[in-house]
Order: sequence, then C-alpha cells, then structure tokens
Amino acid sequence: MDTKQIHRICKGKSNKLIVYQISKTYVKVSNTLIGDDVTKKHVVIIGKAIGFFALWVVTIVPMSNPIIEFPSFIRHNAAFLRLWWELLPLVGVLVATAVFQLLFEKKALKVSMSVYLVKNTIIGLFFGFVWIGMVVSILSLVGIFSIENKNDVTCLPIWFIAVFINVIMQNMLVRGYLFSLFKESYNTAIAVISTTILFTILHGEAFKASTIAVLNVITMSLFVSLLLVFTGNLIAPIMAHFLWNSIGGLVYGVVSLADDYPDILNCNLTGSNIITGGDYKIEGSIVVFAVNLSLIVYLSIVFKRRSLMTYCIIC
Repeated sequence: MDTKQIHRICKGKSNKLIVYQISKTYVKVSNTLIGDDVTKKHVVIIGKAIGFFALWVVTIVPMSNPIIEFPSFIRHNAAFLRLWWELLPLVGVLVATAVFQLLFEKKALKVSMSVYLVKNTIIGLFFGFVWIGMVVSILSLVGIFSIENKNDVTCLPIWFIAVFINVIMQNMLVRGYLFSLFKESYNTAIAVISTTILFTILHGEAFKASTIAVLNVITMSLFVSLLLVFTGNLIAPIMAHFLWNSIGGLVYGVVSLADDYPDILNCNLTGSNIITGGDYKIEGSIVVFAVNLSLIVYLSIVFKRRSLMTYCIIC
C-alpha cells in the first residue's frame, strides 16, 4: 500500500463520514447479534479491530492538508518529500497501537519487535533474498528479465529509508496489534486469515490487474504472516518485505511502488503477461505465485517439525 492509496482514504470521502458509517454499521450489528457471552466476545473483538483501523484513518487526515502534505522545507526535494509521506502513516499506526494497547488492553497484548533481534533480522534478510532472488533468477533464466543500464539517483539512502518506513507501517498496521488481537482472542489460523484479508483489501489495485495478481497478494501475505508465526516477531516479516520492495522496486523497478520512486536500474520484462505480470509488473506474474507457494510450503513444514520436536521434548 503506497501513499496514493492512503490519499484516497483521506480524500475520497469525508473521513468523519467514513468513521461515522463504520461506527453506525458496527452499532447496528452489535445490537442485532449480542445475545450471549460468546457473541459479545465476537462483537467486542470486531469492534476493537474496526476502531483501531478507524483511529488510524483519523490520524492520517492531516495528510490531506496541503500545508502538511507539502511542507516548505522539503517541498523541492523528491526523496525527502517521499520520506515525509511515508512517516505520517507510520506515526498514525504507532499512535493507534499505543492507544489500544494502553487503554483497551492494559498492556496485556504485546506486539513483539525486540525478542532475538539479531537472529530474527538474519532470518528475515535470508528469506527476503531467497524470495526476490528466486523470482529474478527464474525470469532471467527463461529470458524474460534483462538489465539495460543504470540510472543516476540522488539521495539514494533516503529512498531506501522511505521504503523501509513504508514496510514497517504496513506490517504494523496489519500484523501488529490486529494480528495479536485475533491470535490471542481466537487462534493463529484466524489471525493469519483475517489479516491476509485486510492486507488484500488494502492492495485493492490488484483486483484491477488480474486474478494472478490477487493470488500473489494473498500468498505474499500468507508467506510473510508465516514468518511472523515462525519467529514470533515482526522483525523477520519486516526485513523480508523490505528486501522484496527495495530490491524488486527501487533497484530493479519490477515491483510496484508509488510513482515517484526512482529505479536504480532500467530493466525489461518481455513476454506473455502471465509471466511478466503486465502492468502490475512481477507481482502479477505466475512465477511469483509459484515462488510464494513454495516458500509457504517450506515454512509450514519447518514449523510443523519444530512444533513436533517441542511436543516430544515436553512429553
């Protein structure tokens, strides 16, 4: 999800109207459904999820103000302006997370980012390199992918930092508080499925591209969510996602980022749209779908074996 999509949230309708409509719908549903303790639990959890997302929307309203959106001190520097645009939604996520953890969860629900920091960073980087590396290697071997030349990009570190901040925002929004809420309230499977649905909705442009593009968004989310489950930490998913976006998008220009991001290399994708991904680039490619599935299967097997070993040790 890039800043353009966030701007649509801010500018498409009045934000107050959006939040009002969400709240009104929730009240109607809750009044209809509440009848026993189990149903009350479901309504409360859904209410928290809607409230969290609504609060995030409210906190990014200032982005639609031209004075805040285009501050004078960075207005003429594209890299710093992009960095600013990525920071604002991240601040919104952090505010929403802090409010719900402190006021509603009383710190009982934690979003882990500090446990085994080095280990999980290495795991995330490893899977990130394997992820984008497998796709680019396959496309190169079959003659679909080629590099033409290099572009001169100024403020390069700032662009990479902007990509990193965007990835942190996406993962905190989808796999932070909300993932922990669904996992603790129900189970891991529901947490993975629920947040994958949200992640897919937030990448709604995939529905305009192709069925493969939608399947790729779903399998990407499942893979990254399994990394979270496997490590119990957001660091690994963030690092893997960062390498996918930075190498695939910023370096090669074959992963869709916001339009103002530069490409370090000029690369060509030639061939059938089902292989190249067409206008949606490689995220609409059947090759990415195959790689995503292979990584999901691998992580599932590893996680199952680790769970079995833990069970045997306990027994």
